[in-house]
Amino acid sequence: MANRYAETAIVQQGTTGSLYYANVIYPDIPVQNSDYYVITTMEDRLDLLAYSFYQDSSLWWVIASANALPGDSIYPPIGIQLRIPRDAQSVVASYKAANV
Repeated sequence: MANRYAETAIVQQGTTGSLYYANVIYPDIPVQNSDYYVITTMEDRLDLLAYSFYQDSSLWWVIASANALPGDSIYPPIGIQLRIPRDAQSVVASYKAANV
């Protein structure tokens, strides 16, 4: 799985010189008529859904953000309706623009 911190800025604190990751800003993902919807099952994982819809498992965070899921697990709750944004590339572009 891809490193989610790969494109996160590293900041140096002035007084101590400590390095830390900058806060990440995730964009709002508006609902579109073209979005996909699925009802989750026991076998679903966000990375597998991202691969199925986007051919890129590292975009699992797009699905998590669109559904306000916590980022601490790739397993969505069973039996809920998930919105899967059709245009993940515009979400990624917004993410990159917000985290320059």
